[in-house]
Amino acid sequence: MKKISTFLVVVTAILNLNAQNGANQLNGEKELGSWFMYFGTNKIAEKWSIHTEAQFRYYETASNFNQMLLRTGVNYHINSDAIATLGYGYIDTDPTFVGSLKEANLSEHRIFEQFILKNKVWEFNFEHRYRLEQRFISQTNILSDPEQDLGRTEHRARYRLQVTLPLTDTFFLNFYDEIFLNLQNEAFGQNRLYAAVGVNVTSELSMQFGYLKNHFRQADFDRLQLGIVFNTDLRGVFKEKSE
Repeated sequence: MKKISTFLVVVTAILNLNAQNGANQLNGEKELGSWFMYFGTNKIAEKWSIHTEAQFRYYETASNFNQMLLRTGVNYHINSDAIATLGYGYIDTDPTFVGSLKEANLSEHRIFEQFILKNKVWEFNFEHRYRLEQRFISQTNILSDPEQDLGRTEHRARYRLQVTLPLTDTFFLNFYDEIFLNLQNEAFGQNRLYAAVGVNVTSELSMQFGYLKNHFRQADFDRLQLGIVFNTDLRGVFKEKSE
């Protein structure tokens, strides 16, 4: 009986390991994916600016589409170290990895409220970002019933601590950790840990080349990131139009 019990335990462990490996293969967890990102803060008045953002995410490096994210918002600059934002985002997601059938059509309309606080300690620039999200998710099963909308509404809170260290006037290092908390069901959603090298191309344009570890409850994803930040001052344009 001891030998049989030992045999069953070993077989069960092997089956669980194979199932986990199979799941990792199906969701692309073992692949090195990539995110290509653009962010912009476009000033339109002394206290007001428009946030613009576009992200394209892939399961593999520059191939096998995973997600498109478009986001915009209105920023109110309380002062140079405090910004409040009300915004909207549209997200289109392919939740399947290459080699498996695309069974789901997943899209999301998102409203978010955000507050950013900045401070400096020695040469380190700290940024604390607090965000609430109301997520209106539409999902259909293409294979079984494409007419049935399995939509749902979810709420989420996020906190990101970002640290930037200037190396020279041109180069800098950027790090952040962000936690996602669900306001329904299980609290923990995901955690993102990021490190990058940045280049100030001009006073308005910068680029970052980095690595992201995206941790979920049952999966971990490694992502290379290329980010472009282009901040503009449009006050002259708006002034001309008003005149």
